[in-house]
Amino acid sequence: MPDAFYVPEGAAFRATELTRGPWSPDHQHAGPPSALISAVIERGLPPQMAVARMTVEILRPVPIALLAVAVQPLRAGRSVQWLSADLTGGDVLLARAHALCIRTTPLELPAKGDPVDDPVAAPADSQPFKFDFFTGDVGYHTGMELRLARGKFGSGRVSMWMRMRHPLIEGQATTPLQRVMIAADSGNGVSMALDPRRYTFVNPDLTVYLHRPPQGEWVCLDARTIHQDRGIGLADTRLLDEQGPIGRSVQSLVVDARS
Repeated sequence: MPDAFYVPEGAAFRATELTRGPWSPDHQHAGPPSALISAVIERGLPPQMAVARMTVEILRPVPIALLAVAVQPLRAGRSVQWLSADLTGGDVLLARAHALCIRTTPLELPAKGDPVDDPVAAPADSQPFKFDFFTGDVGYHTGMELRLARGKFGSGRVSMWMRMRHPLIEGQATTPLQRVMIAADSGNGVSMALDPRRYTFVNPDLTVYLHRPPQGEWVCLDARTIHQDRGIGLADTRLLDEQGPIGRSVQSLVVDARS
């Protein structure tokens, strides 16, 4: 059993079996590479800057192989910075990300937080859960611990707690942003409304908004999936930790019938 989702090799990263997704034994779930990109982006940020929005566009299936991440600054202001990052395997561009980073500063505010009070059960009060649509013995489904907080799996609306069982990168501490990015890409999986034996619903993108980093190891996906009869869907997910809301994520879905 691998000890991490990725192992550093010089400036690159070797993906382990823990990154394996549900659609192919040779390709990764999009959560780990999204988190890997965020890890490299974080390295170059000034300490007062935080990633407020990150969009990852999956241009090709990401193989379980050696990967590299290159970050390019688009504009660096005092209050806001824009960055782009390319994920490559060999000479092939696999994914491209854009990050919006905002400076943080302590403020005295008359009100803060989300005014909508819609709590979910804590991880300790939620039921252990496993994805049953992965085919391999080792993969993303074994690298993540899940707890079902509310909803019926397969109904299109579910609240699911997720926690990493292993560090993202071997020998490195996992950051709050990485915990969010590796989990958020599962919004369409936890809130699936279609039978995966009959349909595929792959997301070619992921956008995450964060108004604060999560506290602790657990991230909750309060997710719902919307399907139309045109082959396009949307997964809309409220993100929480045990103290309350931390942000939101959305995914476009390519819906198709299995042949």
